[in-house]
Amino acid sequence: MPITLIENFRAVFYTPFYASFALKAYEAENVDVQRVMSERPAETMQAVLRGEGDVAWGGPIRLLKGDNKRTEGGLAIFCDVVGRDPFFLLGREPNPTYRPRDLLGKTIAAVSEVPTPWQCLQHDLRAADIDPADLDRTPERTMPENVEALRAGEVDVMQCFQPYVEQVLDEQLGHIWYAASDRGLTAYTAMYAPQSLLDEKSDEFLRMTRAVYRTQAWIASHEAVDLAELVADFFPDVPQARLTSALARYKQLGLWNQTPILPREGFEWLKAACLSGGFIDRDVAFEQCVDMRFAEQVMQEAPEPL
Repeated sequence: MPITLIENFRAVFYTPFYASFALKAYEAENVDVQRVMSERPAETMQAVLRGEGDVAWGGPIRLLKGDNKRTEGGLAIFCDVVGRDPFFLLGREPNPTYRPRDLLGKTIAAVSEVPTPWQCLQHDLRAADIDPADLDRTPERTMPENVEALRAGEVDVMQCFQPYVEQVLDEQLGHIWYAASDRGLTAYTAMYAPQSLLDEKSDEFLRMTRAVYRTQAWIASHEAVDLAELVADFFPDVPQARLTSALARYKQLGLWNQTPILPREGFEWLKAACLSGGFIDRDVAFEQCVDMRFAEQVMQEAPEPL
């Protein structure tokens, strides 16, 4: 029986997940993984719990929100991929010496499509002794809409991920103020599945984790132009040169993990951000929603890259 993997939504920072398919990494490990698109990204976790898929990739923030318990039917992260924050702050005017206080008095367009970017940014602000409520935030709009607002001079700073960063730079609409990856480890995107299924199909999930690790090694040893060529079919609307620039910037920033191990440090930072922003209201232990047994075994095996 195949493993059904739910794709949360299409995004450039998810590139390692697509690379696993493009490289036929799962086939190389003799595990049948079928990818399907989530009908409602905000409910992907619930879809896995309902049995509509076996695995999903998405933010650990979702498991934190669910106060995930190690009980039958609960979810566990078993393979980590995106270990740093993929979002940026872009301003209409240059600001090479950006500090969080520079956002005060500016009109800010924050990401509205998903909760993690704002939860992380507001924690950055609190760490700088700034009340996020003091920011002048625009009404919620999509990232493409915010690019147009930046073009029209309706906002001073926008928060976004790739490829909108490269679009703004290419069209000379703005400048990079802050790459959130610079703050350090932040648990951002991982694979998760029901704990009961991880136990039931442990061999399949071990093979799946090994395939991801071999993909990670391939990405680490290849240039952005090679990676862009590999995953171009997943992004038909993104010009090849822009996709290459986007991936090169992410590689330079160290966005993607080189192993499937989820660092506790990144998990704890994300949890602190969720607590400070009121996204969750109580502590959730690392062990409650992280199961690294397959990742640790794969690391001991040290398989050859693809």
